[in-house]
Amino acid sequence: MKRFKRSAQLFQKSQRHLAGGVSSMLRASSKPLPLFFKSYSGTKLVDVDGNRYLDFTLAWGPLILGSSHPAVTRAVQNQIRQFQCLGAQHELEIEVAEKICQMVPCSERVAYSSTGSEAVQLALRLARAATGRPKIVKFEGHYHGWMDNILLGYHPQPPLQTAPQAELTTEGQSPAILGDVVVLPWNDAPGLEACLRERSHEIAGIITEPILCNSSCLMPLPGYLQALRKLATRYGVVLIFDEVITGFRVAPGGAQSLFGVVPDLAIFGKAVAGGFPLSVVVGKKEFMDLIPQKRVTHAGTFNGNPVSLAAARATLGVLNARGGAPLKSARKLGERLIAGIGRLAEEGEIPLLINGVGTAFHLSFTVRSEMRNYRDTLDADTQKRDAFLEAMLQEGVYLLSDGRWYVSAAHTQADIELALKAVRKAFVRIKSSKVGG
Repeated sequence: MKRFKRSAQLFQKSQRHLAGGVSSMLRASSKPLPLFFKSYSGTKLVDVDGNRYLDFTLAWGPLILGSSHPAVTRAVQNQIRQFQCLGAQHELEIEVAEKICQMVPCSERVAYSSTGSEAVQLALRLARAATGRPKIVKFEGHYHGWMDNILLGYHPQPPLQTAPQAELTTEGQSPAILGDVVVLPWNDAPGLEACLRERSHEIAGIITEPILCNSSCLMPLPGYLQALRKLATRYGVVLIFDEVITGFRVAPGGAQSLFGVVPDLAIFGKAVAGGFPLSVVVGKKEFMDLIPQKRVTHAGTFNGNPVSLAAARATLGVLNARGGAPLKSARKLGERLIAGIGRLAEEGEIPLLINGVGTAFHLSFTVRSEMRNYRDTLDADTQKRDAFLEAMLQEGVYLLSDGRWYVSAAHTQADIELALKAVRKAFVRIKSSKVGG
């Protein structure tokens, strides 16, 4: 802990004034303690104790171009000189909307907000208004923001019910919302079909992470997303992709372009503005036009914030350069990293399963050869995971507390090689300590 002396002091001080000492309680789970940082450029972080790190957290995902990318920095500086907030219209709103409509398959219209949680609420409201039905289907282990009406069946802990339930996640949630959501197992198309066959008359929408990034980066089974599309169409249900993480990260047009499945509505956030607060609901005209028809209320002082939109224009411009080369390069580097970690685990006889794609993946210390849904993740060895994360921190690699890795367009082959050297040492350390199962 001597290495993190100043961070420890600041964390103690922070807890006297800031609830929990952090601004999001997910950050409180960092081991050995939540670190405080003083600088971040590209992929390199420096904490308040002067320790330097190679970063694969990307601020929980937004920094698809790395931190302080020159194009984003210039765009933001130029915009602030003009105006920083209007509460009125400006041309950036049009420019960014046009670019998103060009890139995202389902996007015929766009609506801006600031956070993913807000954008989810608009998408749910649109689905209910379009169908006149009250209920939403979501899947166990999927995260769609922290609002009461959708924070159900997120990460239930054992002992679990035989089948997923619409269980409250936190104290303070209103139990009145339990009847508004149906929670089902993911990657189970027959189960969804059975539900819709019986209850489609009351189901407005299906919302899903197309890649389950919030629970070990699980991938959809072949044909699963296509089955969701067919079932939603057959039963007149609105299909919503939550692409807050996957959007502008796994492919230029999001997971829907990666898998070739077009939802009715989609939610984007995190990477769209390269680190600035912006979320977007996009979708087909028939649904999005419920807003100008004044059938669905959508409001917010910071909606269309010019600084965030300046950052978004710059970010999307960089990602689209040379036919999308920056994101393709990031994917390839991430795939090399995944392959290298897999080889090192095999050489070290460490049970490990890697799920996800090159720009967003997860390490599970497990003997399983496959994970299909949230419940499959629960027997992974979290003690070994935590020991690995701390060992990586000691080697100068900063990772998210749940075992996720994000790779950006700013990462280089040298970064990948450095990370693999750290992984080799971390595997040796955790094996010699015999931590976990």
